[in-house]
Amino acid sequence: MKKWLPLIVLGAAQFLMVLDTSVMNVAISQLVVDFKTDVTQIQIAITFYALIMAAFMITGGKLGDVFGRRKTFGIGMAIYAVGSGVTAISQTVPVLIFGWSILEGIGASLVLPALAALLASNYKGRDRATAFGLVGGIAGVGVALGPIVGGWVTSNLSWRLVFASEVIISIAILLGLKLINNVAKQNKHLEIDWVGAILSGFGLGLVVYGSLKSSEWGMILPRNSPVEPLGFSLTPFVVLIGMLILYWFVKWQKRRESRNQDPLFHLRLLENSSLSSGLAMSLIQNIILAGVFFSIPLYLQLTIGLDAFSTGLRVLPISITLLLASMTGSILVNRYSPKQIIRISLGILLLGIFVLLSTIEPTLKSTGFALAMALLGVGIGLMASVLGNLTQSAVGDRDRSEVGALGNAGMQLGTALGTAIIGATVISSLANSFASEIADDERISTHVEQAIEVRLASGITFISGEQLETILNQSDVEGELIDAIVDNYVIAQLEALRFALFSTGILVIGAFFITSRLPDKPLLTESSNS
Repeated sequence: MKKWLPLIVLGAAQFLMVLDTSVMNVAISQLVVDFKTDVTQIQIAITFYALIMAAFMITGGKLGDVFGRRKTFGIGMAIYAVGSGVTAISQTVPVLIFGWSILEGIGASLVLPALAALLASNYKGRDRATAFGLVGGIAGVGVALGPIVGGWVTSNLSWRLVFASEVIISIAILLGLKLINNVAKQNKHLEIDWVGAILSGFGLGLVVYGSLKSSEWGMILPRNSPVEPLGFSLTPFVVLIGMLILYWFVKWQKRRESRNQDPLFHLRLLENSSLSSGLAMSLIQNIILAGVFFSIPLYLQLTIGLDAFSTGLRVLPISITLLLASMTGSILVNRYSPKQIIRISLGILLLGIFVLLSTIEPTLKSTGFALAMALLGVGIGLMASVLGNLTQSAVGDRDRSEVGALGNAGMQLGTALGTAIIGATVISSLANSFASEIADDERISTHVEQAIEVRLASGITFISGEQLETILNQSDVEGELIDAIVDNYVIAQLEALRFALFSTGILVIGAFFITSRLPDKPLLTESSNS
């Protein structure tokens, strides 16, 4: 039992990191009321949190090598605890952004790379597979439980209690640091590449920011873009500038290595096929998961009309099967290759998505939906049990912080891209489907149809049928016509969500091609000498 104490401490930190964002997402409406602001301001805070994490993640990994991983983990947890405390007592949006987005974001960017490295260095062989499987399962459970915990606490108590409790949990984790075996500094004379840190931070930050803002600005064609360069949305230009800065970052790293100077990230690591394929798989996994978890709340809350707590209960099967699959996967990884396990997990994910597609109806099909959630949990859990172990086992102890940082930065990027891609798919499909339904409905005159088309051309938002009805009641539209418009809008919602989930299924099929470069031997054999 004693050997698993470090896992308990590290697992608690992982749970805390992923629970945080889920809770914030379901508390948006209450935050708007408490801070006397609008949804846009709260979404800025959420976007800024992801931005800070992505920008500082690689630098955070290098700091683990400079100061020692356990010490860096502790510093990050302390900053995170302070941020949670500031968030809990915040009375204005700027203070909320400072506490949650900045302090917690910086803390997480120090904790997560060190966490991955400490997990790998504290366990070997079968124990390492078990540890990574459980932590992967804990992370998934945190994502799934977030809406339940956040919804219940926000509705019955106060969202502030969630962040106040995070302070207490963070302190408990800090007290448990002594249970984790420390890893000596990798190089006493190691120096930070601050130019590389700035380049990677700005590059990753802009790519993530542009991706996240695409739902507001438009992916390619402008919707609410602040400026419209050459008639296009600002999104592709922000992402392109970010990619150019990342290209300069790569060139700068090569230059430092050629001069025998310490780079922020050793590019030679990407020549390791096990590592590069594992990182690519992790990126595509998060794109897929972001797409699925973007679509599900839209269906349950805005189409079916469930509240946050009821939504959380509906997705609870994911938590159960995800944790069980992660535990099972940590055993299978010693007998089967990552290639086999991940291909099986992708197959189960694909099946889950198509079962989910069959349940997207005006009335929730409870049994089918629960089955879909359970299948998604199994697919995610099996994959999670392999990927962290795969990437960390592919390198020696010297490079673990860098790999942990890159993996977590990839997760942030994948989540942003998945949200952007599927978000844009939902909105464009909603507009097209709504226009088509309106055109085919004999109850709606040509004059009204043209007016709606003009309105759609200026942009459309995914809102509930009740919200649309309220808006129409405040206009000069007549009662029967309101019913016709709302009916068609709800049909368009369902079609848009089906198309978005179908697109996510296509991404899963595309992920099969990445698996060809994954190791075809059990990880126990691969990592026995790590």
